[in-house]
Amino acid sequence: MVTRSLGFPFSVQRVAVISLHTSPLAQPGSGDSGGMNVYVRELVSSLAQGGNDCTTYTRADRPGLPEVVQIEPGHRVVHVHAGPYDLRKEDLPSVIDEFTDGVRRHLDGEFPADVLHANYFLSGLVAHRLKHERDLPFATTFHTLARVKAEGGDLEPAWRERAETEIIGCADVICVNCDEEERQFRRLYGDPPGRIEVIAPAVEHAFFAPGERAGARRALELPDDVPVVLFVGRIQPLKGPDVAVRALAAMARRDAMLLVVGGASGQEGDGEVQRLHALIDELGVRDRVRFVPPQPHHILSTYYRAADAVVVPSRSESFGLVALEASACGVPVVASAVGGLLTLVDHGESGFLVPDRDPVEFARYLDALLDDPALAARLGRRGYERSLRYTWGLAAARLRRVYADLTIRELVACG
Repeated sequence: MVTRSLGFPFSVQRVAVISLHTSPLAQPGSGDSGGMNVYVRELVSSLAQGGNDCTTYTRADRPGLPEVVQIEPGHRVVHVHAGPYDLRKEDLPSVIDEFTDGVRRHLDGEFPADVLHANYFLSGLVAHRLKHERDLPFATTFHTLARVKAEGGDLEPAWRERAETEIIGCADVICVNCDEEERQFRRLYGDPPGRIEVIAPAVEHAFFAPGERAGARRALELPDDVPVVLFVGRIQPLKGPDVAVRALAAMARRDAMLLVVGGASGQEGDGEVQRLHALIDELGVRDRVRFVPPQPHHILSTYYRAADAVVVPSRSESFGLVALEASACGVPVVASAVGGLLTLVDHGESGFLVPDRDPVEFARYLDALLDDPALAARLGRRGYERSLRYTWGLAAARLRRVYADLTIRELVACG
């Protein structure tokens, strides 16, 4: 297969995808696994289906993992041994050298690469080193950034911000998820030396599509006559499960239940679970909240279809995959007015946006949806129509063009 960009032919690019701290094989919603897992798995598989040869490098986090797992033709995952298996995310910087060595051995051996693509700043540090050693073009997707998280009240250590600044100064391309994220990036970091490309994530419409609510509830053994508000995500302060609980308590509809699908995450995860349960007892809504452990990604579609509304009260979101998946299932979304959610949710058209994560405002919009089924159906339908703009094939095609331009620039530079 031959791909063209800027009028120059070249062979299909071999892409080394660096995803140090989270594996595309891991189940989202538990530990440090989330939307980034889905992003890497789906986007890289779509790249492979379009003709790229892709190798995703991730850290082996438990014994017995095969070194190489073939996901599909053209897409494999390599487990790199670096540090103890049970290493905390906060301690991963200590194994960057060892992880880089492992990736380097593969690049020198059976999986050479034409372009590097890093996901998250830890992977960016790895790709930064390999770029200069191998003189390879380097694209990066941060997913989250320290300065953005700080604006939402989640402070990161100073060394992370320094590391991100170093990566920004080195990357040939910085991929962002939407126009709002680009505006936020330029406001906080200025114009980078490399270029910024908007590569919107997507949703697998074969799994996430409208369906029968009653059937979904039967499958999940949920009562058919109780309004269901759904929260999907890791239980950590960033995702705002406490706001979802406070919104439930503030709702006029006392018959509504909150379904929380996800598990503890990060250094504060266990403590956040305890605080969340204490808050539930304090607000007297214990009998109206149900917890469900993390689910296989494709099973989440049944939970979305079972819900009357989905709540996304995050402090910050570079994109907001849960909101898109809910919309693809035809379910209205009430979300924080932050980051990528500003792009995904049209206020009053496909859902509602809440400034300042105010639980009372969340409650007001949730009550409006539950009290007016016609409104909920209209917003859900428009959300579904909007979701059709987002496909992994389109995202991969845009990224393939970026790789093509980078590869040609490299060829021209080399004479």
